[in-house]
Amino acid sequence: MKIRLTHKFEDIINLENLLEAWQEFLLGKRKRKDVQEFRTRLMDNILDLHHDLVYHKYEHGGYKAFKVYDPKTRNIHKATVRDRLLHHAIYHQLYPFFDRTFIFDSYSCRLDKGTHKAITRFNQLFLKVSKNNTRSCWVLKGDIRKFFASIDHKILINILKEYISDENSICLLTKVINSFQTENDKGLPLGNLTSQLFANIYLNEFDRFIKHKIKAKFYIRYADDFVILSDDRVWLENQVPIIKEFLWARLNLEIHPNKLFIKTINSGVDFLGWTSFSKFRVLRRSTKKRMFRKLKENNYKEESLNSYLGMLSHGNAKKLKELIAKHV
Repeated sequence: MKIRLTHKFEDIINLENLLEAWQEFLLGKRKRKDVQEFRTRLMDNILDLHHDLVYHKYEHGGYKAFKVYDPKTRNIHKATVRDRLLHHAIYHQLYPFFDRTFIFDSYSCRLDKGTHKAITRFNQLFLKVSKNNTRSCWVLKGDIRKFFASIDHKILINILKEYISDENSICLLTKVINSFQTENDKGLPLGNLTSQLFANIYLNEFDRFIKHKIKAKFYIRYADDFVILSDDRVWLENQVPIIKEFLWARLNLEIHPNKLFIKTINSGVDFLGWTSFSKFRVLRRSTKKRMFRKLKENNYKEESLNSYLGMLSHGNAKKLKELIAKHV
């Protein structure tokens, strides 16, 4: 039986939580026009939101859509400041609980995790499987097709009900989830903070299936990218149809057919922007191009430089660092 969330609806909507959520939301957004407008009547706006929540009059607003290109086109949907404040209030109460339910090797949108730790962990697991590079290590790499656009609202809400017994909380989360859809009650907006948490809750079902049903010892997931490492290629091949069946039957998801492969580390495994080999890793070509484009757009400012140099410190990138230095 799954553990249950002890927080109630009142814990999410109380004024103290809303005020704390506002301080978290405000970080890095003080100069934005919509945020400044909301701040001019801050307490009135928060009290209005609190009133609507208490008396169950709250309705989620619409979204402003725009595109970003990094590296591929992504459709971002931005909610109003009022709604995003509520997203932070929900996240503030729910994240600590749900984070405890996630497996160790889930690295996306979690405190003290991230891409760099996922890549470091990938190398650690490779050394375990290969017995310090003395035997072949095979990697099953997969990517879920159109993940955020494919998340089924009904399935997600039913998963949440397995952890949350408070009906008012479920009703509020349902309003947030149903405020956006791509088609047929599917899809979460990339711009919502709650979407990051909901995505991890959704794929936690997959993580637990991999760890407890398939019993894969060496598994890592970051967002919708996952890898399973093994010294047995045949065993990995046999898991592919089982994984596909589970994803479709339980979560209504599919693996991207062009992004599924099994190969050895020695031949190079493309994972989270790096191509990893047995003794070194190099930056993926597309990541490299994007890095130089971004640096050029920002005129090689110190903040951007430090960010990318920090990223390059996690791999074998001496020549790239020298090339960057020539532009400074």
